[in-house]
Amino acid sequence: MTVAGAGGRLDRVLADLDPELSRSAAGRLARGGQVAVNGAPGRPSDAVRAGDVLEYEPPATETLEAVPEAIPLAVVHDDQDLVVIDKPAGMVVHPASGHSAGTLAHALLGLGGRWSTIGGAARPGIVHRLDKGTSGLMLAARTDPAHRALAAQLADRTLSRTYLAIVRGELSGGERVLEGPIARHPRDRLRMAVVEGGRPARTRVTPIERRGGHTLVQCDLDTGRTHQIRVHLAATGHPVAGDDLYGRRRPGDPDRPMLHAHRLRFQHPGAGVLMTFESPPPADFTAFWERLR
Repeated sequence: MTVAGAGGRLDRVLADLDPELSRSAAGRLARGGQVAVNGAPGRPSDAVRAGDVLEYEPPATETLEAVPEAIPLAVVHDDQDLVVIDKPAGMVVHPASGHSAGTLAHALLGLGGRWSTIGGAARPGIVHRLDKGTSGLMLAARTDPAHRALAAQLADRTLSRTYLAIVRGELSGGERVLEGPIARHPRDRLRMAVVEGGRPARTRVTPIERRGGHTLVQCDLDTGRTHQIRVHLAATGHPVAGDDLYGRRRPGDPDRPMLHAHRLRFQHPGAGVLMTFESPPPADFTAFWERLR
């Protein structure tokens, strides 16, 4: 690949050019003699410039596939087309590096029946995601036609998703609209950020109640970017309580972000009827809110 732009350190440039590589992984490749710059071995700290040619052998990738596991799930609704799950906080949605078992995808297969194949072997039935630390309602499709129909509703925003969150600081007034394009953080690949040139993102936030220097808010998604609610709220100076990725944890904070997928509303892809499901916040969410009195 050819370096574009201003260049920089080899490890940083290689990680920017290849979205599958972290900067540390790029550095390991270079230290192992697996990266060439204009035909010569490169070191992680070597300066590369626009027009330089980088050659490297990508590291072997882990084959990810979900297999059935007997994991208890809170099934809210189940029919021939789709399933609605109330996901617990702490459960990863699908297999990924470091999470080859025990995910929601494994648990779905353990329920039996058929599942859509559109997401591939690692994501059977998965129509949309929730972060590991987020609790609440999720949709899974049993058939490919149902998956496509639900994905189309996500795209045209007729599938509505409402969250409850406890944020730091006291917000007043009515609904506020948070808009800011979201992309990978330019210096920390584990985080997303509001970045010029990122994908458009829009979140509607409505304060419900204030207590103990925090506010209970309702968040409605008009788009569905990675970490969208957490990024938008943190950008306003009101990060989600317990979110140590986008806001520093404080003494007494919960051990996960206080974010809960509270309501789903969509048109059933088979029956054509409007369906609404609601899930009350789990015990850790309500207990933290009560402690703020």
